[in-house]
Amino acid sequence: MLDIFAPGGRFIAPYLFEVSTALIACSLVVLGADINRLMRNALRDTNFVIRTVCFILLNAFGYGLIIIKATPLLKNILVNTEPGLMFAIVVLSFVSIGIWAQRNRQI
Repeated sequence: MLDIFAPGGRFIAPYLFEVSTALIACSLVVLGADINRLMRNALRDTNFVIRTVCFILLNAFGYGLIIIKATPLLKNILVNTEPGLMFAIVVLSFVSIGIWAQRNRQI
């Protein structure tokens, strides 16, 4: 069955860094609302300036750091996977993120 997906895997293989970045970024977009809500609840009783600084640190540096550090890890996992399986994982991951976003009313 995975032989059917192998050409697709070989086609996207040169773009695995970009694909990995997209998967991480899409996951963070869907998770971001929940993470920001948790932070807002945790910092509810603090000063406006502290809340604002924490928001900036989390969104600009926290999410950016996650993308920068997690992308190469995901790429290495995908590179070491057989092309058919890798293609199936990528497609199923994007579909799963889309379904997850739909259920969380993000799209």
